[in-house]
Amino acid sequence: MKEPFRILSAAAMLGYGFPVESFEAGMSKHPHLIAADAGSTDPGPYYLGAGKSFTNRTAVKRDLTIMIKAGLKAKIPIIIGSAGGSGAKPHLDWCTDIVLEIARDNNLHFKLALISADFEKSRLKDELAAGNISALDPAPELIVDAIDASTHIVAQMGVEPIIRALDGNPDVILAGRAYDPSIFAALPIKLGYDQALALHLGKILECAAICATPGSGSDCMFGTLYEDSFVLEPLNPIRACTTQSVAAHTLYEKSNPYMLYGPGGHLDLRDCAFIQETDTSVRVSGSRWIPATPYTIKLEGARPIGYRTVSIAGARDPIMISAIDQITEAVSERVADNFRDLNWTYHLRFNIYGKNGVMGVLEPTPSTEGVHELGIVIEATADTQDQADTICSFARSTLLHYGYPGRRATAGNLAFPYSPSDISTGRTFVFSLYHLMAVADPAEPFPVTFKDV
Repeated sequence: MKEPFRILSAAAMLGYGFPVESFEAGMSKHPHLIAADAGSTDPGPYYLGAGKSFTNRTAVKRDLTIMIKAGLKAKIPIIIGSAGGSGAKPHLDWCTDIVLEIARDNNLHFKLALISADFEKSRLKDELAAGNISALDPAPELIVDAIDASTHIVAQMGVEPIIRALDGNPDVILAGRAYDPSIFAALPIKLGYDQALALHLGKILECAAICATPGSGSDCMFGTLYEDSFVLEPLNPIRACTTQSVAAHTLYEKSNPYMLYGPGGHLDLRDCAFIQETDTSVRVSGSRWIPATPYTIKLEGARPIGYRTVSIAGARDPIMISAIDQITEAVSERVADNFRDLNWTYHLRFNIYGKNGVMGVLEPTPSTEGVHELGIVIEATADTQDQADTICSFARSTLLHYGYPGRRATAGNLAFPYSPSDISTGRTFVFSLYHLMAVADPAEPFPVTFKDV
């Protein structure tokens, strides 16, 4: 019989922070692994396209310093997935620099493994021509132009590249873009624990204390893997895991709550049982892993589409609020007419918060009846920053002074919380690849390098 395998998840995202007391409580339980996810596509395509992190460097360094020092002292591995946020080369390099700085600051010596998740465009073109790449709904079929236009292209690695890195006995692993549960599941799977249970536990641990009540992404969570089940328990006395909180977190963000797809197959959760173990811990069993043929990995890429400028304003006139759609449509027409001779390609959008600013066209109740104020975000995207600045500025000034029927005041229609009112945000991106690629060897596309720090 295998002894229980214990995992300390530091936070829902590296850089989100965690109470030192929670982390120390986790270390007192003698974990075999410390891990944290560091990335996501949730913040949108900009960070992948631009090669920038969406988490703060100082915050990431703080979290990593605590984790690495504790892991080295306990002689257990520290694994970080989707390093730098999006897991491409600039993100992995950014996170590596932080780790090296921590080593210098604290006179630490250890073995570091780096796992790359980048793909050369030439290889993707060959794979596309060979019929090995398919669209992942709702993405369109992939074309060569989308590959060429992308600034960075990565793929989500499964457990196999991480297991290969673990074969080299590193103290710290920094992985590029990774399937979130992989960083928690790789070591126990390598040691012979059930793959389904390990991945299901990893699926929950990657968001740390979000599976507790009250939930938090900025707190630790502890998982214990057994041969036939796993147990989740919070490390902060203000939190508790309940069958509802753990089951809810298992099912979230999925189009099918029972089938959780990832590299090489999917988790089948139809026979899962969630049992309240103690007042604060929950035991889960019944997860099954269904392998897929062929083994596929998800490609992610982003391409630039221009430059963006935004302006944030508020409106409180009930007459304007009642006619906001007609007013913004008229302003859009005025902008188009004013610059028609320039033949610019641009996109102008008014995001109306208080009406349908969150869900847009999917909003089921877009009425402004009874609404006493609106938040308006004017967004202009164009081929150059100057063009975007121009379109946004003109739309803002036109809306500010637009004379709609019933208008009484002439001082202006909008209230601006900031000066300057227009914010140039720079280059903007869209996702260009969201596709599946079949691979013969799931570890081969993700090279591992080792460094003595």
